[in-house]
Amino acid sequence: MKQAGNTRHSKGDFLFKLIAAACTAILLLVMAGIMFQLVRYSTLSLQQFGFGFLTSEAWNPVTGDYGAASSILGTLVSTAIAMLLAVPTSFFIALLLAELAPPAVSKVTGYAIELLAAIPSIIYGMWGLFVFAPFMADRVQPFLGKHLSFLPLFHGPPMGIGMLTAGIILALMILPFISAVMRDVFTMVPAVVKEAGYGVGGSTWEVTRYVTMPYGFAGILGASFLGLGRALGETMAVTFVIGNKHAISVSLFAAGNTIASTLANEFAEASEPLYVSSLVELGLILFAITLIIQIISHFWLSKIRDAVGAGL
Repeated sequence: MKQAGNTRHSKGDFLFKLIAAACTAILLLVMAGIMFQLVRYSTLSLQQFGFGFLTSEAWNPVTGDYGAASSILGTLVSTAIAMLLAVPTSFFIALLLAELAPPAVSKVTGYAIELLAAIPSIIYGMWGLFVFAPFMADRVQPFLGKHLSFLPLFHGPPMGIGMLTAGIILALMILPFISAVMRDVFTMVPAVVKEAGYGVGGSTWEVTRYVTMPYGFAGILGASFLGLGRALGETMAVTFVIGNKHAISVSLFAAGNTIASTLANEFAEASEPLYVSSLVELGLILFAITLIIQIISHFWLSKIRDAVGAGL
């Protein structure tokens, strides 16, 4: 009987390993297939423009001259604005919900924040265009232009749409994801560890700083990278409010574009082979940027986990 039971367990383990390996192989094949197709359909653009595609600001379907510089810069700038706004805000929201707020308030507020993550991106875009952009044009941008005009980042007419507006909308979109993960990280810190901090006379901030944050630092970074991945590829919300202009400007008030917004705006109307190939190459660049960031983040998190383990 014992031998029969062991046989069943070994068969079950083998079947489980086989299913897990098959799922992993399928995922790797899908990623490889996506990469292959992107490279395949961008070959014409790669041969025509070469490395200059990455550094050129030109984008003229009439003359067949294309460049990705403005789209790449717009993607990076709007994402940077979103991360600078969303990560600190998410941290304090998660800290409030996990450590400071009463359980009833924390529960209701947590549900409300999670509901924000369920709102479709196009709704954020419509709200941004019809409500938030006019507010930016009437209140925020004139205020920034008046008091921070010595900085080239805040020059130009207050149109409402532009890089700054797109970055803020992105921040609102990724904030629920980051704050939800950070909150879970804070709540998973063992109570006995925090009680030990309070027991030696630590305040709430001191326990959070010296106990909770070091314990969950890898999770905090993981939440930030999760939001970063979402911000890099966001399409419709950014398309509504960024202005969709192929130009590089120092001012955050100026209209710009991102890789995702360019694809959303122009792929349906692209008919010339070089036009289509250039758009596919933009997709290849976005895929590469996302892949590189994910690889860097995993190496970083691995080193942090090793350092924390050594410290313990």
